[in-house]
Amino acid sequence: MSQIDGDPENQAAKDFVEVRLPAQGAYLSVLRTATAGLAARLDFTLDEIEDLRIAVDEACAILLQQAVPGSVLCCVFRLVGDALRVTVSAPTTDGRAPERDTFAWTVLSALAGEVESTVAEDRTVTISLHKKRGGTISQP
Repeated sequence: MSQIDGDPENQAAKDFVEVRLPAQGAYLSVLRTATAGLAARLDFTLDEIEDLRIAVDEACAILLQQAVPGSVLCCVFRLVGDALRVTVSAPTTDGRAPERDTFAWTVLSALAGEVESTVAEDRTVTISLHKKRGGTISQP
């Protein structure tokens, strides 16, 4: 094994799965299945797996509300140590970041632990979830 292969940062760059699918609710079951499979690979508990599946579903639902018709939803799963980082993005019609004072955002934060959102210059909105195995959730 080379020194580069043993580098944790380089390994994190390799341990990812990217799923691209039509930005339509009918395809979200594919992401829920991928989420469960990858979380199980990290030995998440059944409750943690279900929480993460719901969080990914909720993040996608937020994005689909403003997704450009006929566009592609991109979901990247990164396995980092004992955590799973899920990044969901889609081109949107108005380029608005999700409101953080909504019920949907509260659900995301409660289920996924760390949640962030960004908006790119091309109006692509990204929601990132970071769930640690066995992690505790801090209450605001």
